Amino acid sequence: MARYEVAPGVTALEKDYSAQRRMRTRVIHERIARSVLFAFSTVSVLTTVGIVSVLLFEAIQFFQEVSPIEFLTGTRWTPLFASKHFGVLPLVTGTLLVAFLSMLVALPLGLLSAIYLSEYAPTRLRQIVKPILEILAGIPTVVYGYFALLFVTPLLRMISEDIAVFNALSASIVMGIMILPMVSSLSEDAMTAVPSALREAAYALGATKLEVATRVVVPSALSGIAASFILATSRAIGETMIVTVAAGQNPNFTLNPFVPIETMTAYIVQVSLGDAPAGTLEFKTIFAVALTLFCLTLIMNLLSQWVVRRFREQYE
Repeated sequence: MARYEVAPGVTALEKDYSAQRRMRTRVIHERIARSVLFAFSTVSVLTTVGIVSVLLFEAIQFFQEVSPIEFLTGTRWTPLFASKHFGVLPLVTGTLLVAFLSMLVALPLGLLSAIYLSEYAPTRLRQIVKPILEILAGIPTVVYGYFALLFVTPLLRMISEDIAVFNALSASIVMGIMILPMVSSLSEDAMTAVPSALREAAYALGATKLEVATRVVVPSALSGIAASFILATSRAIGETMIVTVAAGQNPNFTLNPFVPIETMTAYIVQVSLGDAPAGTLEFKTIFAVALTLFCLTLIMNLLSQWVVRRFREQYE
């Protein structure tokens, strides 16, 4: 039975009533907090549903006039020309080409920098270098685009005159620099999470620092590293301003990085600027292209989640 120390002039009944009132107030506050958090989560879910619904609704109207087979297998994309063709493969090829070349830049540099920060850099140096590296993620992408067009492209054209003013290579190089912090930071976090006991056991067996980093730490953090690679690739696929400014707006069905190409995001920007009246078939192409882009990024995100679950290491 509860015992109360009754203050002068306060009865035990009043003390019990005050405790119950505080409890009711706490319950009300918890319910309010739960309702507010649920409302915010519901807003995010409804926003996603709304975006997907708009894409599907407009894309269905487009596919009522254009064959999905022609759209997915055609190699000519000229919806804004007099001779109209609606094969999306040139846009898909341009998008994947830029994403692939940018990952050739970001993956090795990001992984090597992550290994250095995790295994070699002193704590004080890591605290300085990592924030500086992550500053790259805060630079506006339009700045990256003009950096590629006005600085990287002239350098490339000094090496070879076969490179056009607008080309996929310069856009890919700069995009690789842009997504470098994502690869480096996420990979470094995954390697830092590897227990020190594994490193110490490897050192006890006579392993060098390089062997510990490459044969113990990296394999142990493989799920996080792979997830960073896939997320960075997804980011590269959805990038807009760099490819719009530096890669051109010429939907070539080619794998040549020296010529102008057009990505799916660049085409959406082109039509959104007013090149096609709203409600026309040409305008509806942006929803079909956006739906294709959405499916690509969704596949990449699902693949990232599968990799994390498949190769996750559990440490006690």
